[in-house]
Amino acid sequence: MGKGPGLYSDIGKKARDLLFKDYHSDQKFTVTTYSPTGVAITSTGIKRDGLFMADVNTQLKNKNVTTDIKVDTDSNLFTTITVNEPAPGLKTIFSFRVPDQRSGKVEVQYVHDYAGISTSVGLTANPIVNFSGVLGSDVLAIGSELSYDTKIGEFTKYNAGVNFTKADLVASLTMTDKGDTLNASYYHIVNPLKNTAFGAEVTHSFSTNKNTLTLGSQHALDPLTTVKARINNSGKAHALIQHEWRPKSFFTISGEVDTKSFEESAKIGLGLALKP
Repeated sequence: MGKGPGLYSDIGKKARDLLFKDYHSDQKFTVTTYSPTGVAITSTGIKRDGLFMADVNTQLKNKNVTTDIKVDTDSNLFTTITVNEPAPGLKTIFSFRVPDQRSGKVEVQYVHDYAGISTSVGLTANPIVNFSGVLGSDVLAIGSELSYDTKIGEFTKYNAGVNFTKADLVASLTMTDKGDTLNASYYHIVNPLKNTAFGAEVTHSFSTNKNTLTLGSQHALDPLTTVKARINNSGKAHALIQHEWRPKSFFTISGEVDTKSFEESAKIGLGLALKP
């Protein structure tokens, strides 16, 4: 998580990325180009369940201000303006979507050596207010996040978590769904030279008394090729291989199979990301 405790979203992130990042069962194609003036244009196409979806994102950076404008196939316009460090450790994010007039939101993040705070407010008459805070260091961090709906006058979210980090492992414990779900995760680097790591996540739901266990690992076959695999207690197994065939350009093949029902067809996903 770097220096300091980071933000609340960093709690358990290492294990989540190992177990779930880059796995998909659709076909995704992403191309990024840069204009002579430094404008980055990213085109993305996804084929999922026989449907094709696409969007185009334009990013413009001017000093410490980054503006992202994205248009999708449903004619939605997403705009995000990020101001990085108007003061040390501070970041301000303004976002809205057209034609949804209630989507406007302002978010402020502040990261310190011993604290990380993020708060956002919807730009409506009765906004939803979100707040998250973390205290600690880059070794031990304790935090919580809240969401309050001023229209109904109730808290719609209250979560809490703790994160423990050492040089080769990260362990976290979170309570979500208003205290109904307990989640414990673990990330361990076995061989830094080969980027070999193992991860595990256990989730318990108090209302249903149901447990979910997910185990996963990753390993670098060479400096440009990484393989990952995971399996859960329901018998769903996933695997992927990702190759960086040129700097910042990746080709990914992932697959999913139900080990308890082999008569079902395996799902295959393809991903191609191109950057100059």
